[in-house]
Amino acid sequence: MCDNCHSTAEGTGCAGTRCLSRAVRQPTKVSQPIHPHPQSIMKAKPTQRPGEVVLEINRSDEAMLAAANVHAGPPAFRIHRILVPVDFSDCAKKALQYAIPLAQEHEAALTLLYIVPPIYTVGEYGGIEYPQLQAEMQASGIKALEKLRDAEVRDQVPTEMVVRLGAPANEIIEAARELNSDLIVVSTHGRTGLKHLLLGSVAEHVVRRAPCPVLIVREREHEILGR
Repeated sequence: MCDNCHSTAEGTGCAGTRCLSRAVRQPTKVSQPIHPHPQSIMKAKPTQRPGEVVLEINRSDEAMLAAANVHAGPPAFRIHRILVPVDFSDCAKKALQYAIPLAQEHEAALTLLYIVPPIYTVGEYGGIEYPQLQAEMQASGIKALEKLRDAEVRDQVPTEMVVRLGAPANEIIEAARELNSDLIVVSTHGRTGLKHLLLGSVAEHVVRRAPCPVLIVREREHEILGR
């Protein structure tokens, strides 16, 4: 009997062609290096900004990324709009530097808010308000906000600028309500020397009456910003 074709014909032996065909069809094992996904390699390239990289992916990575998103679940926080009151001091600038990465992480928009307080002077007939001077300060505030945006925010996140007239704490709270802000990021030190206008005092009132969470950034504290 032939081990390949199992022929038992007497005198003829195995059917040669049949036997050869069966032998050729036997699977052969070839030792090769294993590369299950030779194209599924993500490459990270550094950018000009410290601590930031760009990931390059291939088509074969899309299924893997889609699966990761399915299991990621909903975000823990829903932040769409962040209000940042500023008085153009260094401490207020620091608060903005905290707000920018928060907005990037949550794909939120920033609102830069500057408050022009009422201006009074003492004359022969008592206090006199100067609407024209306030209007000029309002226009100057918009220009200063634009300059701050261009220097600090640039095009990193969507940003709008608002100037309001009135008492700082009240205007911040009202702006947060009207703009439907999800978070207020405020510093605890201002540029003015008048005690009742210090942004530190304003922050205290905002925390007590704000319609949304408030992040307080102090002038001197343990630094958590990545540089």
